[in-house]
Amino acid sequence: MQLLDGEKEQILSVVDRVLNKSNKKREDLIPVLQQVQAELGYLPALAMEKIAAGTGVPAADIYGLATFYNQFRLNPPGDHQVKVCLGTACYMVGGDITLESFERRMEIREGETTPDRRYSLERVACVGCCTMAPVVVVDDQVEGKVTPTRVDGIMLELEAKNGQTGKEDQSAGGRDGRQEEGEQE
Repeated sequence: MQLLDGEKEQILSVVDRVLNKSNKKREDLIPVLQQVQAELGYLPALAMEKIAAGTGVPAADIYGLATFYNQFRLNPPGDHQVKVCLGTACYMVGGDITLESFERRMEIREGETTPDRRYSLERVACVGCCTMAPVVVVDDQVEGKVTPTRVDGIMLELEAKNGQTGKEDQSAGGRDGRQEEGEQE
């Protein structure tokens, strides 16, 4: 992912500050990674390289730790975070199809963030709303019974809140993308 203006300096500053507070030993790597992520929201490659240089631990080992533990994210979170439940109940009624629909609509894969950093897409194990399956959490708002059509509606609503326009001509219809009765095409 491309760094934004001023982001390189911020990353280097955060890593320097965190490393200066640590013992710079291999056994301190997870807390160092956690602190860096807490400040930046994710672990950029530049941060991992700087941690490797500051601790003497190979960059491949730093990356290995960051990818082994699911608490670490390698992409910046989007302004709007979309989390698709793939717990058993959601998966059984089409959670995987819902995830694929978001991937197509956002033009990213699960675990990624759009290049403009407006949206990020994640899969989660369980939201705890099984009776509403398939469930999606958008910016802490639970959405139930999310079908592919509802995916378009959810995205259109987010884009409207942001003052964006949709990719295609999607001006017709309400939240679920259907035309209202009496509307002409």
